[in-house]
Amino acid sequence: MQGETAAIRISDSEGKLDVYTPNRTPSSGRGSSKSWQYSDHMENIDGYLMKYTNLVTGWQYRFFVLNNEAGLLEYFVNEQSRPQKPRGTLPLAGAVISPSDEDSHTFTVNAISGEQYKLRDAGSVIDRPVGGSLVYEGSGSSPLSQRRSSQNPASFFSLSQHSTGSSLYASKRSLLPDHLVDAREMMSQAQGQHRDLIQTIEGLPAAPGLSPLDQDLLLLKATSMATLSCLNDCFHILQLQQVARQKGPLGGPTIEWLGPKLPDILKNGSALPCLDGGDGKTDAASLERLEVEPCDFAREQEDIDPEDEVEDTFTDEEDDLGAVEEERSVILHLLSQLKLGMDLTRVVLPTVILEKRSLLEMYADFMLHPDLLVAVSDGAGPEERMVSFVEYYLTSFHEGRRGAVAKKPYNPIIGESFHCSWRVPRSRPPPEGGPHSPDGCLLRFVAEQVSHHPPVSGFYAECPERRLCVNTHVWTKSKFMGMSIGVSMVGEGCLYLMEHGEEYTFTLPCAYARSILTVPWVELGGKVTVSCAKTGYSAAITFQTKPFYGGKLHKVTAEVKHNSTNAVVCRVQGEWNGALEFSYSNGDTRVVDVTKLPVTKKRVRPIEQQGPYESRRLWQHVTESLRQKDMDKATEHKRHLEERQRTEERHRTETETPWRTRYFEREGEGWVYHKPLWKTASSNP
Repeated sequence: MQGETAAIRISDSEGKLDVYTPNRTPSSGRGSSKSWQYSDHMENIDGYLMKYTNLVTGWQYRFFVLNNEAGLLEYFVNEQSRPQKPRGTLPLAGAVISPSDEDSHTFTVNAISGEQYKLRDAGSVIDRPVGGSLVYEGSGSSPLSQRRSSQNPASFFSLSQHSTGSSLYASKRSLLPDHLVDAREMMSQAQGQHRDLIQTIEGLPAAPGLSPLDQDLLLLKATSMATLSCLNDCFHILQLQQVARQKGPLGGPTIEWLGPKLPDILKNGSALPCLDGGDGKTDAASLERLEVEPCDFAREQEDIDPEDEVEDTFTDEEDDLGAVEEERSVILHLLSQLKLGMDLTRVVLPTVILEKRSLLEMYADFMLHPDLLVAVSDGAGPEERMVSFVEYYLTSFHEGRRGAVAKKPYNPIIGESFHCSWRVPRSRPPPEGGPHSPDGCLLRFVAEQVSHHPPVSGFYAECPERRLCVNTHVWTKSKFMGMSIGVSMVGEGCLYLMEHGEEYTFTLPCAYARSILTVPWVELGGKVTVSCAKTGYSAAITFQTKPFYGGKLHKVTAEVKHNSTNAVVCRVQGEWNGALEFSYSNGDTRVVDVTKLPVTKKRVRPIEQQGPYESRRLWQHVTESLRQKDMDKATEHKRHLEERQRTEERHRTETETPWRTRYFEREGEGWVYHKPLWKTASSNP
């Protein structure tokens, strides 16, 4: 078996995983067994793949190494830089590898830490499987720990059509709807083995040697319990899938993995309850409430007068689980129709999981500590200003979440906007002759949904008195990850300090809704960067997702350094929603508790003074129905808005009318506010 290489195949006809060696046919030798099989001696694999970085950078050619000894997927700029430190590493233990819906050459590797690599093999033709996914369970001691390095990139994950051979399950029929009884019997056996394990551990004598309180044994008990809990949830989903398939049988002999076809309940809300009396006729009053002004494509930008804005009184917290519990069956039915790695952008999610604000307003709520943002320009030097901006960045996410329960904000419709402002107490006298307000520094904010597919938002904030502004564009990509939903915030922002001639470019972390079957909660994950080209200072920030066992929730670390000298000037560690400790190179330390920072309420115009496409006026009927816990009405109001958006999009397509944004303009791969401070200030000295 020396020199043989195991390849992984996902059957297109059965949606199953097969493992075989290249010099054997899948139906002969070891390849025909009923379980996972690997060759006895396998070494590392390396080769070139295309790696997607972000919306701005796009795809990049990188040299990858599948390091089976360490259980890591590593990549380098090129093969010549392999002796150096890898540009990035991804732990593969427990990772999920999913083919992409985009094309047959693209797939994603999702680590349990929350990190994700989107990769493409540009040099091979790969047949895309139907709804397939792969869970990598290798480790340093697994049979996957040796592979030859002479294989091409396609041999990382070889996908092809194959209807016979070995299967992930002991029986080919175990996932068939008519044979869930087999799976139930296996579950019963597993539960019995779990009970035997617990009894054996608890029956150990309390001796100085191995005892029931041994740390490894306690971990083993927890692992067994967590595994059974997860299997029970999965089995419940399969039962719901069986019901769905009995209502609508699949066409043809193909067996799909968790049914990629969506049921009617997910298609534009067509099967959701309507505001009618049961005879199919909608009440006239209901229709009147649903009417929203049509979009005026030729409308001009509206200048918002800050004097019209009043302090926000919106105080709804998203801590109520009652409606979620009542609609648990709807959520389970939704999960039964999804597959791992599936893009949720076009999936209509149940109204019950919505929170009472638009995504555009959520971006504004990340700025509820405006005093920290304005104070960045007060730094005595470039080092202090970089550390100050990192402090503002790390403290901004806590207030952006509303309540302990994770819910989803409204998806903004194209053309939607949100406006607000803050009055920030002055830390220094205003400049003579410059713009200023007697109530403090004025910080204004505007956000607009500039694109529908893909969903891209632009938001901008400026403080003319302090001569600073922030411009950001974000493309939100949500994916189904089993018992959680991951949202990648692709894009970047830039803080402009015109007083110092500095620009601070930054990226955003990923967000995850965990435990979506019980009490959902939010976790941030991934690596982000902050850099200033003029000063040479940068910051690397890592939002760490909680390990499966042990570890703390919401942990974040950061390192600020001067690039030319590679000297670290400040380190940060703690929790992004708790205490953060700043340690400086001179030995000083400082602790910031984000839960005790003062919150400045935003100022918003009353709904009756807002334009028809401003967020709160646009979604007012959905919000009010959610407050009254009337999910039927909320669903119908939401469906009306979404259907109107689709109608207008069809009209633009038929008339070949391009969409005109209101406040943001396209620049390269990004979006920029149409009247940024760096332009208006230079034209009006």
